[in-house]
Amino acid sequence: MQYALAFVLSFAIVFVLIPPLSKLAFRLDFVDKPRRDVERKIHREPIPLTASYAIFIGFLVTYFVFGAGGFDWQTAAIVGGSVLLLVIGTVDDWYKTRGKELAALPKLIVQVSAAVLVYAAGIRFTGFYNPFSGDFVVLSDWLQFVLTIMWIFGVTTVINFMDGMDGLAGGLSAISAVTLFIVALTKGQTGSALMAIMLAGVAAAYLRYNKPPAKVFMGDAGATFLGYILGVIALDGAFKQATVLSLFIPILALGVPIFDNLFVIAKRFAQGKPIYQADASQAHYRLLRSGMSPKQVVAVLCLISLCLSLSSIILLLLKV
Repeated sequence: MQYALAFVLSFAIVFVLIPPLSKLAFRLDFVDKPRRDVERKIHREPIPLTASYAIFIGFLVTYFVFGAGGFDWQTAAIVGGSVLLLVIGTVDDWYKTRGKELAALPKLIVQVSAAVLVYAAGIRFTGFYNPFSGDFVVLSDWLQFVLTIMWIFGVTTVINFMDGMDGLAGGLSAISAVTLFIVALTKGQTGSALMAIMLAGVAAAYLRYNKPPAKVFMGDAGATFLGYILGVIALDGAFKQATVLSLFIPILALGVPIFDNLFVIAKRFAQGKPIYQADASQAHYRLLRSGMSPKQVVAVLCLISLCLSLSSIILLLLKV
């Protein structure tokens, strides 16, 4: 019942807040304008960029109402990191409304700082169980730090990279959140399960307005927030008490954005392009160029995500 109420509350807050925030976006000219010179801009009308604030408020209010993490240092770190990402994402979105691009370095610094906060609060990848001996292998402090930062930063980035088509980033985030909810619930990790179901709620409410043709965007502020929370949930839930093989559970749960963007990063690196340079090399743009409609592209990628998520749940049930 608690999980159902958390889902409903987070969904309702976002659903109610998006329309007035969208009106405010038009008054402030905080909208994503179509540009013929940019291949990634496929919409034809200005779209409000304020869904991120509804998503943030919906998650945060529900988080405190249900006390998912308790009122402690870990809660402060998660909220603090979220605020950092919301602020830098807003600045980035504001630049985009003016046809400009924010330099990659400030975004990199803020995203890494948000990940460091999580590590400092004790949410980290500490090690894994050896499937042969049954002993828990504790990693060195520096390796814990590097892997934790890479994971949080990586998931934050890949979800943001997938936010290029109506309904895609929201749909993939909702599928991943539900999968991580099932994983956390199976492992008896109530805090992570609550966070996951809240995130599923805000993502589902956002999809009500972002499904093709989208009426609102969440921009970089919203996409990085969703990625950041997904990364935290996986660290605090799926990676805990993990064996070597079960380490793949959260990776499969976030499989589409992770695998696609690993391919994109490798391709950019091979071509000598900056990794952060925005282009149209992600899977959704490649499928679009193959002749699929935007709705078909989103359906195909979400179906693949569902298959990978089911694979992660099967891996969980096998207890390997």
